[in-house]
Amino acid sequence: MRTLDLTNGNGMRVRVLEHGCTIVGVEVPDRHGRLADVALGFSDASEYRRRHPYFGCVVGRFGNRIAGGRFSLDGQTYQLATNNAPGGTPCHLHGGEVGFDQRFWGVERRPGAGAGELCLHRVSLDGEEGYPGNLVVSVVYRLTDENALEIEYEAQTDAATPVNLTNHSYFNLCGEGSGENVLGHELTLHASRFLPTDAGQIPTGELRPVAGTPFDFRQARPLGERLHEADAQLLNAGGYDHNWVLDAGGGALALAAEVYEPVSGRVMEVLTTEPGVQLYAGNLLDGSCLGKSGRAYVRHGGLCLETQHFPDSPNRPEFPDTILRPGGKYRSKTVYRFGVR
Repeated sequence: MRTLDLTNGNGMRVRVLEHGCTIVGVEVPDRHGRLADVALGFSDASEYRRRHPYFGCVVGRFGNRIAGGRFSLDGQTYQLATNNAPGGTPCHLHGGEVGFDQRFWGVERRPGAGAGELCLHRVSLDGEEGYPGNLVVSVVYRLTDENALEIEYEAQTDAATPVNLTNHSYFNLCGEGSGENVLGHELTLHASRFLPTDAGQIPTGELRPVAGTPFDFRQARPLGERLHEADAQLLNAGGYDHNWVLDAGGGALALAAEVYEPVSGRVMEVLTTEPGVQLYAGNLLDGSCLGKSGRAYVRHGGLCLETQHFPDSPNRPEFPDTILRPGGKYRSKTVYRFGVR
């Protein structure tokens, strides 16, 4: 398996694996100019072929959960794999048993792209993991001299199908080998509402205001500040594993989130064209995965900010539409922009 490097003029480096379209490393400076890898992952590329917590990969066709692994489209019902069962309730998660995260992607360096750009692509055949239609997908990773990692997704299909692509990188701005958790990271989310879920972590359909709840990150505060409150939503999910409804609404590229780590001074801004972002606080990391540094990744050892459409959207017509049809084109862009303070 090949690992390819993206570099910029500031010494920043992003490493990408063709298996799973996976980001395996993101090296960025702290306020003193010292580089550290802030993305969780493995030192041995073969580890990505085993079951793991989706470190750095692109998930699809449908990122996040679909209730019961079932949806109806144009009068036909489709049954997908039920590869996840929160609270004992089976659902379809991140594309199924062998989703995009466990597929090999073609790789190309486009003419004139330089050392900072890489394009990966694959064809997901009709019936793959139970989804209809042949889906042609491309993902472009681009590292700019402004220390921004841009991710652009495109897809086309020959039959109507749900599409909801995202990257599942786990970040720790202390450095993945620091041994620190992310509960002291200060988080801002530009979202006034979030999606509460049932015991199976499927959205109930309510868009609940964050005001007065532990889900209010409209002003920066430490991720762990209210994590252990006796809130039913936190107890159901074992922490933060919910989708926030972004105030920008999706469509145009807009600021969705900011993460600041006070000791290193590192800042990560997240911009996206998507209407939602799933915050996952590494609730299920349990020390069983050894990272690139040789340290075990313990609970809350990294956080994910997965820009996306809403979970279970194929079964929720009131949610933003995730059905791609022939003649249309799926386009999505997310930017992880790094700096210091």
